[in-house]
Amino acid sequence: MQIKNIPYGDADFGKIILENKLYVDKTKFIITLEALSDYIFLIRPRRFGKSLWINLLQYYYDINRKGEFETLFKDTFIGQHPTPYKNSYLTIAFNFSMVNPAISKVDQSFEKHCELTIHSFLNRYGQYFDDHFKNKVIACQTTEEKLQTIFFTCSEKKLKVYMFIDEYDNFTNTILSTSGTTNYIKLTHGEGPVRYFFNVLKGLTSMPDSGLAKLFITGISPVTMDDVTSGFNIGKNISLNSKINDFMGFTEQETLSILTHYHQAGVLNLMPDFCLDLMKQWYDHYCFSTSTRRKNNLFNSDMVLYFIQEAILEQAVPKKLIDPNVKIDYQKLRYLITLDNQLNGNFSRLKSIIEHQEIVSDIVDSFPMKELTTQENFISLLYYFGLLTIHSSQDGVYLLKIPNMTIQKLMYGFIRSGFQDVDIFKIDIWLLSQHMRDMAFRGDWKPFFHFLSEQIDQQTAIRDYLNGEKVIQGFLLAWLNVSDLFLTHSEQDMNKGFSDIYMEPFLTNYPDLKYAYLIELKYISRNKYSKKIQQKKIKEAQKQLDQYACSSQVKSSIGSTQLKKIILIYKGWELDFCEESH
Repeated sequence: MQIKNIPYGDADFGKIILENKLYVDKTKFIITLEALSDYIFLIRPRRFGKSLWINLLQYYYDINRKGEFETLFKDTFIGQHPTPYKNSYLTIAFNFSMVNPAISKVDQSFEKHCELTIHSFLNRYGQYFDDHFKNKVIACQTTEEKLQTIFFTCSEKKLKVYMFIDEYDNFTNTILSTSGTTNYIKLTHGEGPVRYFFNVLKGLTSMPDSGLAKLFITGISPVTMDDVTSGFNIGKNISLNSKINDFMGFTEQETLSILTHYHQAGVLNLMPDFCLDLMKQWYDHYCFSTSTRRKNNLFNSDMVLYFIQEAILEQAVPKKLIDPNVKIDYQKLRYLITLDNQLNGNFSRLKSIIEHQEIVSDIVDSFPMKELTTQENFISLLYYFGLLTIHSSQDGVYLLKIPNMTIQKLMYGFIRSGFQDVDIFKIDIWLLSQHMRDMAFRGDWKPFFHFLSEQIDQQTAIRDYLNGEKVIQGFLLAWLNVSDLFLTHSEQDMNKGFSDIYMEPFLTNYPDLKYAYLIELKYISRNKYSKKIQQKKIKEAQKQLDQYACSSQVKSSIGSTQLKKIILIYKGWELDFCEESH
């Protein structure tokens, strides 16, 4: 059996095929794409394989690669069922992740990237463009002039061009997150090259026989496109089209097949079914259309490849189940809740979503940045970024949920970062992590909650945000997730009740853990507090904890650990009672 190399981080289809790397065949969707609009706009979360698709389509459609078709595509669906349009276009591909997002350099870097891409295009298709024409294009002062010159000439010559733009919003998102809204608006609404670039495309897509036959744009949000075109009308947004739900990402069957391949090859010693169950918790449950929801959930493809690569190297479950590169990618999204160094309404919405684990909302196709704080727009952006996913339809719109443990932990990180970034609540994470280890291995749990309580007492600004049981619960969950010793569950159905917090020991990664925790939280407002009410709440909590401790979920997941049942009573923001229930 010839073992396929793992293509983690590879986005060159030709290299993957020629170097015997794993490729999950998605080429049947080329036929689906051709049946849709000629000008396509597709949004998917980070690390879902967008760049690989852009690259694959270039290999398939490039007129210069006719001789490579059989070698590259012979083992794929499209290789056995080619369309009439294979190898029939001149292709030009822009990758805006290569643009320097530094405010002082972005305009120049954007122009330079476009210039190099255009010159490469002219050189690759030298059989169609003589030196006189090349020099004419080079002499143009701006990108928009060069594009218009090329496409008008292609129109005259009856040449068809397929343009690709990968990560169209990459540098604008970076500018927004690092330099604020003023610089972002200046870039997208001003007279700079970015806006003119998209204006040219807008014009070309509305002209008959412009030479721009097909356009494929990918990104992670619709915001920039709306801003630079004063309305979303360059391409058809196919992001919610049910026919392409499985277009990117791996289905459960595809994921299991990959695991089985490496297990049967003898390089993955973990059982495929065991890996699949674990990966379902951490990487699964993405869905991009309600009509396909019951057929297929999708795994994040990069996360799957990361897991397998690490599992083979370590010959065990990876110590870090969240790819560090994913953490870095998602940290860029902190601007969603701290625009211009201030917490905005989105912060409260994000907290509410985490507290309830779901939200009902429509998904908006596009909107300008200035309308980001509108609830429906913000929730839509969370969906596009992969922080929420479609679970089902409800009330004529969508029921959106947090897809998996990876995203849940990242979102708790957003809450912690939001408080820290604006100097509302800063805490020693190293010390807090030590308290978590004491909870997990020594059963010494009080210092964790007392430490948090002391910090709330000292950092008074945080108190304005701690009003209500759900709010306190969400706050605690954010800090209980600073490590991965436990899998934290909130509002889980347990023995005909819903537990506030269950800290399941992560025995797969830490088999020597000694303790698990059920936490029942009660809240009493400061103006209604009395010892009588406190005692009543304690008795309620004791009864509930006993009930939850008997649930099948707890019994099946604690292993040989000792379960501790904890009662926390909050008097407003103040921790009033903190004891173990026996």
